[in-house]
Amino acid sequence: MGAENDSENDPAMTILPIDPVANATPEALRGFLATCRTAAQRDGHAKLVSISIAVDALDPLAVLESIFEPDEPHFYAERVSLDTAIAGAEAVVATDAHGPERFAAAQRFIDETLAHTIAVGEVEAAFGGPHFFAAFAFENELAPGEPFPAARVFVPRWQVARAGSGTTAVANLLVTPDAPLELLAEKVWRAHGKFRTFEYAAPEPPTQTADARATLKVTDQGDYPAAVAQAIARIAAGEFSKIVLARTRTVQASEPLHPLQMLNQLRQRFPECHAFSIANGRGQSFIGATPERLARVSRGALETEALAGSAPRGASATEDARLGAELLRSDKDRREQRLVLDSIQRRLTPLGFALEFPAEPILKKLANVQHLLTPVRAVLPPHVRLLDVLAQLHPTPAVGGSPRAAAIAGIRQLEGFSRGLYAGAIGWINARGGGEFFVGLRSALVDGCTARLFAGAGIVAGSAPEKERAETELKFRAMQEALKL
Repeated sequence: MGAENDSENDPAMTILPIDPVANATPEALRGFLATCRTAAQRDGHAKLVSISIAVDALDPLAVLESIFEPDEPHFYAERVSLDTAIAGAEAVVATDAHGPERFAAAQRFIDETLAHTIAVGEVEAAFGGPHFFAAFAFENELAPGEPFPAARVFVPRWQVARAGSGTTAVANLLVTPDAPLELLAEKVWRAHGKFRTFEYAAPEPPTQTADARATLKVTDQGDYPAAVAQAIARIAAGEFSKIVLARTRTVQASEPLHPLQMLNQLRQRFPECHAFSIANGRGQSFIGATPERLARVSRGALETEALAGSAPRGASATEDARLGAELLRSDKDRREQRLVLDSIQRRLTPLGFALEFPAEPILKKLANVQHLLTPVRAVLPPHVRLLDVLAQLHPTPAVGGSPRAAAIAGIRQLEGFSRGLYAGAIGWINARGGGEFFVGLRSALVDGCTARLFAGAGIVAGSAPEKERAETELKFRAMQEALKL
């Protein structure tokens, strides 16, 4: 995650030179909101009003946990090793989309919203101004009844973010032509007063007791080695060169699982990963700690990466180095990782990108596994935006396969379950067009007493069913240990 992200390719919102701290009185706030209501009346269109202030250092996850409500949507993303985190809850404006044009539909929603946004305060601060939180499922279409739609984008009612030692709190509200000013002013005044001197709620007892853990029921779905064997046969027949097959594991507890408490365990265990949580407002949350960045736009530059190939970590420095060296020499893993890099080049070059990347992959070492990684960087071409990049990249061969269409069709046939947000694109975009998206891996869907875990492996010529099963077991074990399941 990056703290400051901007681009000149997005339409500007209206920024008023008003200091909400220097003018921190109820009367000044009502006067400002009256101005916004007049603008809404003049234009015949509601205004998204965003007020940003710098506050004392806060832990965004602790703030979210303190005011957590299962029936409200939320978004959380953190990179512990970079000391950055952002949280938001409730939805002021939102949209859902599906189909091949879902990324374009999301961009139109963002453009329309920003065209009617009025912002004041620390808008230029790291994580200042309104942010659009987004979750795109693995596939363009999902069956009815899924926990999350194929695409959802929302602006939260409140957000709080930390970048190093700085913390920015943002209140967002919708001012309609007939908005009740007194009620709105009271809500904003109360919210910003709370964030200026935030007091964390007293911690509740752990949701999951020792007795609950003793009664955990673990269930795996399907015959994974058999699915891998079928995939290998179809690769040999020339149907595709790579396919990523996932499996699920359901863990049932005797007491409700708290997604944010589980997320806290993940972020502590995997500080080099993107820890995340997305709640749908109906009691279900998708949480995880993913090692894979999909795309980041910051200061007019794009960053992405080709991540694939896996090996376990060693018990000693010598064993760890040996396993890493073997991964770097592995023909099977090098081919798998090169497919991802070639796909990035093939899909972004037509947009005008001149990609820069090292000739050889490096090792990305996580707590439980190491991968082959090639970082990719490029200047953002004029009129290309972050969602344009996502529409081209997602899903990469690291989570789908190659060729893309054939691999996705094979995934539907061989996996036997809906991925939902697993291996989807999750992230945020700010009002300046900057933002970051990562891939929803090392993840779980939490629903009451149930956690559904996901793990996958890339299948290419030379793959072995039992070895691929062992790789997914390694990923499951790390998640279960981190989540204490």
